[in-house]
Amino acid sequence: MKNLLVINGPNLNLLGEREPGTYGSDSYESICAGIKAKAAELGFDSCEMFQSNHEGAIIDKIHEARLDKCGIILNAGAYTHYSYAIRDAIAAVKIPVIEVHISNIASREEFRHNSVIAPVCSGSIFGFGKDGYLLAVQALSYKLEK
Repeated sequence: MKNLLVINGPNLNLLGEREPGTYGSDSYESICAGIKAKAAELGFDSCEMFQSNHEGAIIDKIHEARLDKCGIILNAGAYTHYSYAIRDAIAAVKIPVIEVHISNIASREEFRHNSVIAPVCSGSIFGFGKDGYLLAVQALSYKLEK
């Protein structure tokens, strides 16, 4: 079973429209297509995309993933900085989770510098734009091969 789940949190459905200087001009749909193509190239059986602006929906999806996914790529958006509930959901599942951010959160506003989910993730990738997702797919593939 090499099924991948990619979760995008609040406001990421507006990629391409929202602050293009920070998040780029590619649409959410085109970024998803690129992620799916990379997953297929690396031999994943499936790559499910999920986006929600609601914390509980993200937590439910993380819980469900433990049943049939080999890993999760998660851009929790602003929840990264304060959602202990998402942190606890990640800790509760026994599959690798890679944290991704399009922007370099360390170079932005001070409140964005801290990730409460990073300590329970397998790794974090930020500051590489949409390519961060592709790096995460590759990292997860590598982790699963070991």
